[in-house]
Amino acid sequence: QVQLVESGGGLVQAGGSLRLSCAASGSGFSINAMGWYRQGSGKQRELVALITSGGSTNYADSVKGRFTISRDSAKNTVYLQMNSLKPEDTAVYYCKAYYLYSGLSYSYWGQGTQVTVSS
Repeated sequence: QVQLVESGGGLVQAGGSLRLSCAASGSGFSINAMGWYRQGSGKQRELVALITSGGSTNYADSVKGRFTISRDSAKNTVYLQMNSLKPEDTAVYYCKAYYLYSGLSYSYWGQGTQVTVSS
């Protein structure tokens, strides 16, 4: 149905920036929303940012004003621009797609990409 390919993680110093990308591929599906989640070591996975097919966005309080989620609907791709990164942003970042297929709703996780912010 849907496959997700993430890219853009890496190591950056505090105050730096990274841009994550997540491309959805497949056939017969329509995206309702795509989001970025993260899971730090020993922590639960948490929502970072979400964008709907209509363009509405939602952010975790901890990233508001620093991270921006955007999308290219034609490419079924979502981006997460991360600025002013802090060591506490270190985590594995996962893309998640919410989509319709044959009239039913599904969600699917990407494989994750590591973001490490050094102090």
